[in-house]
Order: sequence, then C-alpha cells, then structure tokens
Amino acid sequence: MRKLLTMTFLLALLSLTALAAGIDGKWAAQVPGRDGETREVTFNFKADGDTLTGTVTSPRGDMPISEGKIAGDDVSFSLTLEFGGNQVKLLYKGTISGDEIKFTRQREGGQGHPMEFTAKRAS
Repeated sequence: MRKLLTMTFLLALLSLTALAAGIDGKWAAQVPGRDGETREVTFNFKADGDTLTGTVTSPRGDMPISEGKIAGDDVSFSLTLEFGGNQVKLLYKGTISGDEIKFTRQREGGQGHPMEFTAKRAS
C-alpha cells in the first residue's frame, strides 16, 4: 500500500513539473489597451517548480513580471507600470490549454474593467 501511495505521489509531481515546463518560452498576444486599440505584447516565461519568472515586452519596452505563480494549469503574475510618476499594478490570471493561455488582466484594487485576451505560443 505504501509503495502504491509513493508511486501515485511521484506521478502527480512529475505531471505538475511537465505542465509547468510547458509554459517556458515566448508567447504573443494582441492585448486591449485603454483606448480600445490592441497592442502586440510578447510574454517570455520561465517556470521553476511553482514559481514563474519572465518579462513582458510591449511598445513601452521590456518589463519584469513579479509574484509569478503556477498551480496546475493556472498561472498568475503582476506587472507594475509607471504613468506620469504614478505606479499602476496590473494583475494577470490565466489558464494554460495546449499552445494558448487565456488571460484576464485587472488593475490592483479592482479599478476599471477586467480585460480578457489570449496569448499563443510563438515560434
């Protein structure tokens, strides 16, 4: 019985590691902006266990992600931008499905409307 539980645990751990590794690399998306226009944004992700690191590249340049987490097929991270001397923290939550990540982005504190978009694995 103990051997069966150990094997089950190891298989579950390997499954989570394989899924987390599946996010590594470059993802591209058309992200809605404040003015209703979409902008090309590239996400460069690296998973290490349940920790997600990387950068977001937009017309504003490269920005590091913070607070990146992976739980099964769910990912989350934050991005802090500066507008006219004021910092704005954006919260990203997404679900990985094959070569797509369906994201919702919202300002910290729930201000504004959540925006949804899909990132696709870039080649």
